Amino acid sequence: IIIPPTLLISAMGYVPDVRNCVSMDLKEAGNLLYLLGTTTNALAGSFLHRVTEAAGGSVPRPDLALAPQLFAALHRAIQDGLVRSCHDLSEGGLAVAVAEMAFAGGLGADLTSHGGAGLDDLTALFAESPTRFVLEVKPTNVASLETALAGLPLVKLGSVVPQPRVRIAGGNGEWAIWASLDELREAWQAPLRL
Repeated sequence: IIIPPTLLISAMGYVPDVRNCVSMDLKEAGNLLYLLGTTTNALAGSFLHRVTEAAGGSVPRPDLALAPQLFAALHRAIQDGLVRSCHDLSEGGLAVAVAEMAFAGGLGADLTSHGGAGLDDLTALFAESPTRFVLEVKPTNVASLETALAGLPLVKLGSVVPQPRVRIAGGNGEWAIWASLDELREAWQAPLRL
């Protein structure tokens, strides 16, 4: 099997006040986690398909009408100080993004929903549908965030916890994923050692 090299795309931009920047690492136990954006049943070309050698399906496509609205509203919410951390759901989807946020911040996450209503667990956890983000929000900012993002696809996923683990419930209410931060960090770092 030949796995093509990973493509890295970087961007730079002027930031007038670095205090308004939001990083991906989880910040504080008790904060809530939300999914912003729509998960679709499109796994073709995904990291999941690469590691499982699966084929077929639909390629994820951006919603060109929704994306600008979502980006503008998220930018305003960040500028207003409503978002503590934020991570895109690109390579690996929701499960990988939440794991990266957790081990980067040294905190755990309990997600009682994967936000993929009507989708099977594998798709909801690993789809790479574009224009999706996991947001960490203080409980005191929840009402303001929900108002700021009204009319956009926003689902409460769960919360940040002090325990060093990530748990994500599947559609049946059982834990589909339950792993320690050490396990997740090792799984993420091991391929880099090759």
